[in-house]
Amino acid sequence: MGGIHGDEPCGVHAVETLLSESPAVERPVAFVLANEDAIEQGRRSVDADLNRSFPGDSEATAHEERLAAELVEAIGDCTTLALHSTQSYEDMFALVDTVDDRARRVCPQLPIDAVIETSETNEGRIFSGVPDTIEVECGYQGSAQAADNAVAVTRAFLRALDVLPGEPTSVDGDLPVFELGGPIPKAMGEVYEVYANNFEEVVAGERFAATDGDPVVAETDFHPVLLSPEGYDDVFGYTADRSGSL
Repeated sequence: MGGIHGDEPCGVHAVETLLSESPAVERPVAFVLANEDAIEQGRRSVDADLNRSFPGDSEATAHEERLAAELVEAIGDCTTLALHSTQSYEDMFALVDTVDDRARRVCPQLPIDAVIETSETNEGRIFSGVPDTIEVECGYQGSAQAADNAVAVTRAFLRALDVLPGEPTSVDGDLPVFELGGPIPKAMGEVYEVYANNFEEVVAGERFAATDGDPVVAETDFHPVLLSPEGYDDVFGYTADRSGSL
């Protein structure tokens, strides 16, 4: 599934690329462009964030809430790859509700750097309506690399599920798993900076960001996720704790 956010073209590119190849699939696959109205407008959403609108409401006023209900009806019981991009990380990582048997089998066969469990912060996310989903952040929003990454991870996903022929690949070494925590607030200002790297531990007392030159200091140890100066209006990103590996 691509186009959950209309301003993230990498997933749209992956869907269109795979379909143009007429792949010799070994069992049925649905290729979905989720929010076509937002895609056509080049906007993240029309009325509301689709990935905060699940499981949806077919009678809602907001376009995305109606769309979420339609998507749940159409693919709610499918094993799903949802493709996204970000302003915080150039490579790929996955987000899952919990690391269940499917995630343990599939995620190590994807070209990703980490897996994030989001079960404590899932209100409105796709997991609320399509629970057997793996989300992948494919790289910087709008970049050619993210588009290429989205195609590569889609092919790997389909091979891992025995949909496309070919031997699945596996990551080198352990694939770290993190449990997503809370948001990192961002004060109002004009100039934002970050000094830490995503997935690398920040220790208590460390200066890891700044607003208009005023430092933001870690109160406790954490691993940053989706950390960037401009990716969100009111948060720098999110905290996470390393919980294991695959």
